[in-house]
Amino acid sequence: MSRPILAYIDQAALKHNLSITRQYAPNTHIMAVIKANAYGHGLIHTAHALKNADGFALLELEAAIDLRTAGYNHPILLLEGFFSMRELALFEKYRLSAVIHHDAQVEMLSQCQHRGLHIFLKINTGMNRLGFPVEYFSTVFEKLSCNPAIADITVMSHFATADEAKGNDNFKQQLHLFNRITQTSTLSQHAQNSGRHHSLANSAAIIRYPETHRNWVRPGLMLYGASPFADQSAIDLGLEPAMTLTSRIIAIQHLKKGDKVGYGCSFRTDKPMRIGIVACGYADGYPRHAPTGTPVLINNRKYRLVGRVSMDMLAVDITEAADIQLNSQVILWGKGLPVEEIAHYAGTISYELLCAVSKRVKIVVNQERRKNAD
Repeated sequence: MSRPILAYIDQAALKHNLSITRQYAPNTHIMAVIKANAYGHGLIHTAHALKNADGFALLELEAAIDLRTAGYNHPILLLEGFFSMRELALFEKYRLSAVIHHDAQVEMLSQCQHRGLHIFLKINTGMNRLGFPVEYFSTVFEKLSCNPAIADITVMSHFATADEAKGNDNFKQQLHLFNRITQTSTLSQHAQNSGRHHSLANSAAIIRYPETHRNWVRPGLMLYGASPFADQSAIDLGLEPAMTLTSRIIAIQHLKKGDKVGYGCSFRTDKPMRIGIVACGYADGYPRHAPTGTPVLINNRKYRLVGRVSMDMLAVDITEAADIQLNSQVILWGKGLPVEEIAHYAGTISYELLCAVSKRVKIVVNQERRKNAD
């Protein structure tokens, strides 16, 4: 018998969230970020739900090739670019766009015989991960704009604090720096003609900083129905959860006062209690560090997790719930229980939880079109 844990993926919710993204950024192109197996939602059926996006962005070359092979003709951007001439040849073959962020990539492009490449030139404005130093921008941009293999250049950067309260100084500094270094007055006429496209905004910036929208926005988390902010819920933003992680009660324990639950005996009952054992653990992607008190949803009511999460199971206090029986469905996160709420209790972020859902969790795609779904 297979385990009862399932991840239901709601394609209508994905379509809805894309439409909400367009409402926030109506005058720009949307590069839907579907890296990490579409944040754990599944690549191909997520791409299908988001097919009205203007392009896709991801990290994995094999996944990009899978998209092309599946018939998607959208612009496909690889967010770390290529790392060898062999990979560059695949970019040419499959018409993939690349983020360029270090000198070795510029050198490889100088040896490229292909024509018509579209690249995104990444500038490090303060995130200090990928990107050319700002003082090198003019030099590398001139070099790339003169390369006959390159058809188009979009200048991009990435914000470190767009999800923090509006008015934060780091965000302002990054945006100011980007605006200053991309002033075309410092470039040759040829480079000026090549450098009119910009891409800055992730989900948080799309929502809070419309001045960052420019030519391409790169939504990720919001497409999956989770909020990028600590002070606003997905519901506040008009978003719907695209994944609902569910399982079932597989055992019920009747405990006396003073009994202990789980590894380490970290939870001790203070009265007679009824404990439901749920088939879900950290091997399924549920956070091991979720503490006692983390909510789960059963029959539309919240109950608390107790004791330590183990590899395959967790325990829930169902003492006050006579309607919960063996095989009752449990929602770990999703509809009725936002993933960001679980992330808050576990001291992490919703990105991690969604991406951590393991391969042993069966994905069920709900293709039913709801009222008002695009």
